[in-house]
Amino acid sequence: MSDVVRERSALFLGSRMKRLAERMQGEVVRLVEVAGLPLQPGHMPILATLDVDGPQTVGRLTEALQLAQPTVTRALARLVELDIVEVSRRHRDQRQKTVSLTPSGRAALDRAKALVWAPIEAAVNEMIADLDGPLLCLLDQLEDRLAEEPLDRRGRRHASSGLTIREYSDDLAEDFKTINAEWISGMYVMEQADLDVLDHPREAIIDGGGAILFVEAPGVGVVGTCALRKTGEGAFELTKMGVLESARGAKAGEFLLSAVIERAKVLGARHLYLLSNTKSAAAIHLYEKLGFVHDEGIMQTYGARYARCNVAMLYRPELAKAA
Repeated sequence: MSDVVRERSALFLGSRMKRLAERMQGEVVRLVEVAGLPLQPGHMPILATLDVDGPQTVGRLTEALQLAQPTVTRALARLVELDIVEVSRRHRDQRQKTVSLTPSGRAALDRAKALVWAPIEAAVNEMIADLDGPLLCLLDQLEDRLAEEPLDRRGRRHASSGLTIREYSDDLAEDFKTINAEWISGMYVMEQADLDVLDHPREAIIDGGGAILFVEAPGVGVVGTCALRKTGEGAFELTKMGVLESARGAKAGEFLLSAVIERAKVLGARHLYLLSNTKSAAAIHLYEKLGFVHDEGIMQTYGARYARCNVAMLYRPELAKAA
């Protein structure tokens, strides 16, 4: 059948752009669902405005978004139902009621930034990077490229887009403890061996010749950390690796683990090992993917360090699996 909207783009430009917007938003929805967020793409500009400019009246929010007030009001009603935003009731005038993020809204926003915004922004930039020419020709090319590879699939290729590695500094000591306490307390019981490191990371790791790295997500901040503890000449334990639950799925763990392995090589590690537990199945799968293998010798030598340890692994780079 003829595509009259495309063939007569000048006549149907509004319909053409609406069609393109609906297609792109529909593909973004798939990433939002994978991230486990109860949001719609149309909610994101509201959350972004509140994130950048802080609490806003409905009137100012409408002006900032340049949308009709009923459209904004309907979206806000849904966000209130989801406990993402709260609207003050101090003003009778609907436009003067103040909108702000709730704590659960802030958590959802951080997860959206890490798992949706960053990869979609990278995917769109990739898709339009070499576009040049008249608007209607650009629309043709955009639709063709979306037909070749939908936006959500492009976004998955950019899941780790924007992630950066940060070195340890004392102002990040609290992040180191908070991130690790989240996963340890969620799955196990905090042991004295944990507290010795988490309460004194510089003394326990850095001063002994080790390293602590952090992974930072755009717009969110530090979301994960991992340490290398020197345990002997050329021997390092990969330890205290954790990623905040809000950032899981953004490939932050894999990005961080790769960086830590490279740092271990720089530090002269001949034996790089880790201690874990079978309950940490996802982490063990990642370790295996990047070249760690189960090793009974490591278990016998170091396994008694933690009561919860029933997995010991040694890094064998030649066994790393293709991504």
